[in-house]
Amino acid sequence: MENRTRPEQAGPLFRQRVRDSFDRQGLMTHLGARLAHIGPGRSAVADSAGGYAALTLLDEESDVLTVEYKINLLAPAAGDHLAAIGTVLKSGRTLTVCQLEVYAVQGGSERKLVANGQQTLIRVNRADR
Repeated sequence: MENRTRPEQAGPLFRQRVRDSFDRQGLMTHLGARLAHIGPGRSAVADSAGGYAALTLLDEESDVLTVEYKINLLAPAAGDHLAAIGTVLKSGRTLTVCQLEVYAVQGGSERKLVANGQQTLIRVNRADR
């Protein structure tokens, strides 16, 4: 899969904003999920990974909501842990489309693709909520 992200890194204030938002997600806490990488257009479980990937390309006053997504479950998710990657395919003024990949990781390095999908998100202003 080609890398469609931009090479620049998200700044420290933005990384903290993403961490704080992720920490408020009850499902992620329940699942024991953690962020492994925060960067423009990419983030690390499938819907959240895409949402945070989209968020990296928007201004500070914006949030995102999932409009729709489709996921293909390809194999049993057997491994030590799961790694989810959201990659922005197209970031527009209102809608963002992301590719989603979920890997089962065994032994720290062996990765197997267990799910993939696509997601559409809408940008919303924080004041609109």
